[in-house]
Amino acid sequence: MSLTTLLVPTYTQMLKSLSGWLEKAQAQMSKENAETLLSVRLAADMFPLSTQIRFACFQAQEAVFRLKREVFPESLDILINEGRNAGELPGSLSDAQARIDQAVALLDGLAADALDINSDKPIVLELPDGIIFDLTAEQYARDWALPQFYFHLMTAYAILRSKKVELGKADYVPHMFAYLRSETMLKG
Repeated sequence: MSLTTLLVPTYTQMLKSLSGWLEKAQAQMSKENAETLLSVRLAADMFPLSTQIRFACFQAQEAVFRLKREVFPESLDILINEGRNAGELPGSLSDAQARIDQAVALLDGLAADALDINSDKPIVLELPDGIIFDLTAEQYARDWALPQFYFHLMTAYAILRSKKVELGKADYVPHMFAYLRSETMLKG
């Protein structure tokens, strides 16, 4: 399986799921309560929901530019800085949906082999604290890009669930219904 066929559908499906979770939160809560969700944290030393959403969007886009060996655009710097400062400036749910839409649009615009062209070249991953990792493209995708993405995605899910947003497995993987044998659908 190529990195493009692994990552692009995964990111796209799960970002669309995240968008759906936010829509459910809006539908289930008053406007005021739904907007306050963006400031909710699971623990005092964790980032709020607004950051988790931005970081999930960042992770999906970061992987695209790293694997294509392209310089990050200014929009990624803006997104990561918004995420780091979201505790003070959480934005709105419409802002969050816009970030998700931007990430999905980038993914939708990629060629079928976009992330595979330079897959033989090493990736240097330097973190803000100065730690540096040397990885192959496959190691980067498997050991960094996907785990980081899912960490922020699942933290967002947990925050929403902790505030009584009614979400379940079907909300987590709605894309699976495309593969469902209709005669096996549970009744009731």
